[in-house]
Amino acid sequence: MQIIFPFKQIKSTFVPFNYINRLMAKTFDIRLPHYSRGFHLITRDIISQLPTLPENGLLVVFIKHTSAGLTINENADPDVRYDFRTFFDKLVPDGAPYFIHTLEGPDDMSAHIKASLVGSSVTIPIKNHHLNLGTWQGVYLCEFRDGGDTRTLSITIL
Repeated sequence: MQIIFPFKQIKSTFVPFNYINRLMAKTFDIRLPHYSRGFHLITRDIISQLPTLPENGLLVVFIKHTSAGLTINENADPDVRYDFRTFFDKLVPDGAPYFIHTLEGPDDMSAHIKASLVGSSVTIPIKNHHLNLGTWQGVYLCEFRDGGDTRTLSITIL
């Protein structure tokens, strides 16, 4: 195929992106067990359900819910989890009188807002067939509902 530009011509081998994507990307879902409200390290839960990773690449973890989030932070000191929860509960209190969306309980709207602030995905480099996290880094499930259910993560390996 020849691509024509206004000022010069170049020859190119065109490979559709979706063809490359099918060769390189792998996407699947994993289920997490029920976790209570709070910040929970789930790095091991994720790793235990992964296939052999490529030598180098990226792992994208996406949570398929609107009242929980994902983040990467310190994995050593349990006080970090407590401080996160305390901060977010003060920042966005349950049952605030200005919330209109209240049909699913006083913790629902605050959970949606907290999940939006934290985010729904993390991307981790893969190096030498392993997740290339720092020594003190771990993946957290940020569960913002009192009666949180099992959660589904969509995993994409590139």
